[in-house]
Amino acid sequence: MFKISVSLAMVLCVLSASESFAQAPAAAPANPLWHEQKVKNYLPHMTSPEVSELLTRTDMVILPVASLEQHGLHGPIGTDFLSGLERAKLIAQKTDALVAPILFPGNSPYHMAFPGTVTLPAETIQLVYFQAAQSLLAHGFKRFLFLNSHAGNASIVQYVVDRINQETAGIAVELDAAAQPFLTRAPRQEPPAFDRHGGVSETSRSLYLTPNLVNMSVARTAPLTLLPHLEKILPEVVAGDPTATRVFLAEALKAAATGKGTSTRDMTETGVWSALDVKAATAARGLSETEASVNAAVAFIERWKQLRPVGIK
Repeated sequence: MFKISVSLAMVLCVLSASESFAQAPAAAPANPLWHEQKVKNYLPHMTSPEVSELLTRTDMVILPVASLEQHGLHGPIGTDFLSGLERAKLIAQKTDALVAPILFPGNSPYHMAFPGTVTLPAETIQLVYFQAAQSLLAHGFKRFLFLNSHAGNASIVQYVVDRINQETAGIAVELDAAAQPFLTRAPRQEPPAFDRHGGVSETSRSLYLTPNLVNMSVARTAPLTLLPHLEKILPEVVAGDPTATRVFLAEALKAAATGKGTSTRDMTETGVWSALDVKAATAARGLSETEASVNAAVAFIERWKQLRPVGIK
């Protein structure tokens, strides 16, 4: 009798558990490729009420300006967009500002010999950012901080900044230039060297900011092939001579259509514009450089907030 009762109890337990399992809601289907977590102050993740609430605390917007272009054999096409965006998000975690990415591509016709590069005319880029700023102004944002992560956009950004300041009620600055007085970097031990597009510094930042997108197993720096007069002044550029640097960059890294013979493909087989071995890049260096720029930007923004508190018309 005891054995029958025990067996009956076990059956009832199994039936009860089966019924509970049947009644439990099935897990909701989810996109297996979606891995993002909601980020504070990041416009694409926010609801309209959350933007309204942020406006009670800040009238500042960080607008990353980037590009879609080749970054050697190892770096993703979206390096500039992703590095600028991630840096902007890090800044906005330390001081309230809206992060509003507007465009992926920028102006980079000199990389067009490498598949995947997308370049837009300067006129298109400046108009899109200017009109985006007008939309944000209509909602109550007033101060615009342009974070340019692609050197080829420098003049375009300066033009948009000036248009906002001259033609609207908004106030705009180029963030890295504004943050320069607050920038402190640890002294480096290695001697100075030419290291620009896709090189050790940029790759190091990518290894910190977007590590799973960098393929260091194929990273390779090709010898630089410069026109003789540019090759001659390169040591002075590396030494920091401002005149040599200005005239070097005015001529070098220009679209093939200009006839200058200084497109990326003319100067480097791999697309890396550096004299260093790109395999020397490290995430530790990327962390150090990123933290320095983020902290400088935060210091500038905090100072601006002191000088002009939110709510001033």
